[in-house]
This record gives sequence, structure tokens and C-alpha cells, in this order.
Amino acid sequence: MDNHKFAFIICSNNSIMLNECIFYIHQLIIPKNYDIEILTVKNASSITSAYNEAMVSCNAKYKIYMHQDVFILNRNFLNDALSIFLSDPKIGLLGMVGYTKISPDGIMWHIPRCGNLYLSSSAPAVPYPPLDTYSYSLEQDGYSSVALIDGFLMMTAYDLRWDEETLTGWDFYDAFQSINFLENGYRIAVPTQLYPWCLHDSDHFCNLIHYDEFRQCFKQKYHSLLGKNINEIVESMS
Repeated sequence: MDNHKFAFIICSNNSIMLNECIFYIHQLIIPKNYDIEILTVKNASSITSAYNEAMVSCNAKYKIYMHQDVFILNRNFLNDALSIFLSDPKIGLLGMVGYTKISPDGIMWHIPRCGNLYLSSSAPAVPYPPLDTYSYSLEQDGYSSVALIDGFLMMTAYDLRWDEETLTGWDFYDAFQSINFLENGYRIAVPTQLYPWCLHDSDHFCNLIHYDEFRQCFKQKYHSLLGKNINEIVESMS
């Protein structure tokens, strides 16, 4: 494992979106003595299989799993994220939007959020709430500890396998992987962002056809965690 390397892992089925995503990555300030690489998986059968394929082929310690329609606006993203990981080796997963509690119905956006995000979408079907409903945190340590993060960008410091046997599509991988990290003794962080670090251009790529199918899988597997906050979840796993 190369402890001084970042890998951006992107599933793609649209070259225009992918090229714009990569354009923003190339504008980032790279920490001194660190390298980056970009891995794209095209036309995958599922997001979990794509992420597993890329994960095992890459030796970077820090992996950024992101959607092709996510553009990183914070040019100091890598330094800022790295400082959070280095502040506590127990932090294994980082996201831009998170939830300190697991909703009783399993739907992330039915409960208060923390973090920040620019959303370029006017489509009413896109399941993101108005930005004024987010809970902004100015904690001294620069991040909030959460139970779940949104999957449009998930950055890891450790490799844990994605559940491609259960999740054969494109939904709920973020919730399953968040719990996977908690079960393995890691913490999940969402940085304090006075201004959003990312823009999610999700106008044309939201497909919730199989969402409820995998929501039921999540509820069945993690029924004992539904309705609990992060402190209760950690206590139940200790």
C-alpha cells in the first residue's frame, strides 16, 4: 500500500460528464510528496462490483469513490481531507454530506443532514432536500462524526470490500458501506464546509427504479440500528 497516494475511482457511462469531472480533479492542489491516479470503470454491471474491481487493482491508501457528475470545487480538497484522516487513525471514511442518525425507514434524506453541497438540478425527482435544511457544523475539530454518508463522494483510508453479492445495482451501496466501516471499528467524518467542496450535477442521472428493493435489504440486515444515532450505534457494536 502506498501511503502517499490518492486514487480517484469513477464509474462512467457518459464521456462528457467524465471529462468534466476529471478536469476538476486536475485543478486540485496535490500535497507535497503525494501522487494521484485516476481509475475509471465503464459500463459496469453494478457500482459495488466496479468499486471492488478498482479497489483491488490500486495500491493507493486514500481512495476517492465518486460519481462522474461530481465536480470538486475546493482546490485544497486533498490537503483538507488528509488533515482529517491524519488527526485520528480511527477515521476510515469521509464524505461531503452525512447523517448522525439512521432513519427508521432507511431513507437518508428523511432525517437532518450535516455537511454542504452545491446541487445543479431543477428536477423534482432528484431526492435531495433544500440546502437551507442542512445542519451546518463549526466544530472545533473541523468535522462531524456521522453514521452514514451520501455516496456521491466517499473517501476511504482503508480498504473494505463492497457488498456486491447483495447490492447488484446502483442504490444503497453508501449506507451499506458506511455500516461496514462502523462494524470494523472505524469512524466516519463529514468536514466542516463554510462553502461546499463539491457540486453534484445530478439533473439527468437519477434512477430510483430499484431503490426500494435495496432499501428493504438494508432494513432487514440492519433492523437493529434503525432509528439510532451514531453514539447508540457505536455503543451497540462495542
